[in-house]
Amino acid sequence: MATGRDYRGMTAEQRLADRRERLLTAAYTLFAGAGFTATTIERLCAAARISNRAFYECFTGREDLMRAVYDRCVGETLLSVAKAIGEAPPDADSRIQAGISEYITFVTRDTRRARIMHLEVRRAGDILTAHRQRAVTGFTQMIEETLGDLPGGLPHRTHLLALGMVGAIQELLIEWVLAPTPPPLEHLIETAVHIFRRSFGS
Repeated sequence: MATGRDYRGMTAEQRLADRRERLLTAAYTLFAGAGFTATTIERLCAAARISNRAFYECFTGREDLMRAVYDRCVGETLLSVAKAIGEAPPDADSRIQAGISEYITFVTRDTRRARIMHLEVRRAGDILTAHRQRAVTGFTQMIEETLGDLPGGLPHRTHLLALGMVGAIQELLIEWVLAPTPPPLEHLIETAVHIFRRSFGS
């Protein structure tokens, strides 16, 4: 019975997965550095050490690859923030503080992640609109679920306030990415927590 293995001892499926992972790794660095619009398929293939033909076996184009890189960044961040919230004291204020702190700390731990999630996502334009909206929805729902039933809560406004909270944090991180002298992370966290407390009256 044929095994389908090549000279490297990998199956066709494993080769495809390996190439896809190498492209994701290359794109993570190149899209965050030169930027999405300036990064060609040829440059991606050279960095990943694969042929142009192999590229199209993994992705339909640069746009498809950019969406995959962005979705991975968002997914990893959501998991990290959810874990921090789950380990925090049960009151809403402590859990939101933990979530804000983890989001900012996790995203900025690797500048490439911060640039892709908050700068390149906008520069890429329409190709990431739906994916960005899903990410915003995910983080907004996380805030709403964390707040739960607030005493004297604002059920009809909570969603909009949570959405505004997400937007504020995004703008703070864009400032961190673009500023010649990035503000200290603790200042970003303190500012975001202050906005949260003023918005939700905690």
